[in-house]
Amino acid sequence: MLNDNLNNSPEIQNDYIKLIAEIMEIRKRGEVPLAYIRTYGCQQNVADSEKIKGMLSMCGYEFTDNPNNADFILFNTCAVREHAEDRVFGNVGALKSLKRKHPSVLIALCGCMMEQEHVANKIYKSFPFVGLVFGTHCMHIFPQLLYKSLVDGKRVFERDNDDLLVHEGIPVRRDGSFKGWLPIMYGCDNFCTYCIVPYVRGRERSRESSVILQEAKNMIDAGYKDITLLGQNVNSYGKGLEEKITFAELLKKIDDIEGDYLLRFMTSHPKDCTKELIDTMASGKHISKHLHLPFQSGSDRILKLMNRRYNVEKYLSIIDYAKSKIPDVSLTSDIIVGFPGETYEDFKQTLELIRKVEFTSLFTFIYSPRVGTPAAKMDDPIPYEEKSKWFSELLAVQEEIAAKRCAAMVGTTQRILIEGETGKDGMLAGRTSGNIVVELPGDKNTIGTFQNAEITEARNWILRGKLL
Repeated sequence: MLNDNLNNSPEIQNDYIKLIAEIMEIRKRGEVPLAYIRTYGCQQNVADSEKIKGMLSMCGYEFTDNPNNADFILFNTCAVREHAEDRVFGNVGALKSLKRKHPSVLIALCGCMMEQEHVANKIYKSFPFVGLVFGTHCMHIFPQLLYKSLVDGKRVFERDNDDLLVHEGIPVRRDGSFKGWLPIMYGCDNFCTYCIVPYVRGRERSRESSVILQEAKNMIDAGYKDITLLGQNVNSYGKGLEEKITFAELLKKIDDIEGDYLLRFMTSHPKDCTKELIDTMASGKHISKHLHLPFQSGSDRILKLMNRRYNVEKYLSIIDYAKSKIPDVSLTSDIIVGFPGETYEDFKQTLELIRKVEFTSLFTFIYSPRVGTPAAKMDDPIPYEEKSKWFSELLAVQEEIAAKRCAAMVGTTQRILIEGETGKDGMLAGRTSGNIVVELPGDKNTIGTFQNAEITEARNWILRGKLL
């Protein structure tokens, strides 16, 4: 592993950027050096890829959607579920012939998977054509790692380098022009027994509020209409800072910035969700009336095994308060089906909670064991086939609830952000403040703008409407 002579200084990293630009003028396959970036997983990974693109842009790279044309290929990986890991291994393996055909192409892997030692070892042994591997804690020294890989011609592996700091000043090349991600903190201290995130993302570190506010203002001034604040648990924002500030106070400060925009955030942990936060949402000028609050299971016994540190009563009290303060609040959540030791009786309590809350939508997953987590060592006697039946039952219940909620919106007027074309002739897709998709006919020149729409039809998960 590369451990020597790494330099955190932004000035030194900028020197490496200049050197890479000179190298790629010679090594490029076409008129300009091209990079292909593929991102797996959560919005935080997307935000990380935008930083990598920012640094590559400064190195003189442009970007391509076709890996066959690229001088540099990077997969930014996700370790949350086994399926995502399997996809990465399959897609990396498919690059072997490309590397043989174009030996100068540099193939790289980064992200959460690379912070797992067994995965990094597998990449090292089984994929010798992968030349650069770095973990989530090495983003700020990416130019130096890239330079070493290009110049030395040796494989560079750098991971497990968590200095518990927040490194600012990294350039960002955002994927969108009106929707953007704004990280406010990194890492997680919760250590839910099923979750790999604290082990691959490190402990919680919050960014200074003044830096966040300036970045938010810059995004708003640049015309961003939909800004999502990111953190593994945004509700614990502020821990470790000299400045005494809560997430609700940060949200209020951003909301006070003048402009025409919508402010979202994710993800919230129920154990830290306060009345102060909900009150701030209720009174906000720009804050979305959408609360994503993962409950994972409706069984107190399973919640304890998961180390979630709240119970169903606590969760429902938050939901009741949110509904009382924000009558049109849109509630979404995450659920794990088939956690080790879960019985059908436990699962029925999850269904009961879903019926009680009536979520707008759910992100549902069958439990996937992660190497290195406590849950992976727990007895798990229920076969996957049985869990799949539970999963289908859950989807049927939620589909019924979603259809009912969407039907109740027919005839209402909604302010939506037009996000793009649907692929159907003349049809656009927009999104409400509550994060519900609306399809409607319209002029593509309205993409990236807020419009009022009358809801004319409801489907199970989306709405149909017309522009007013």
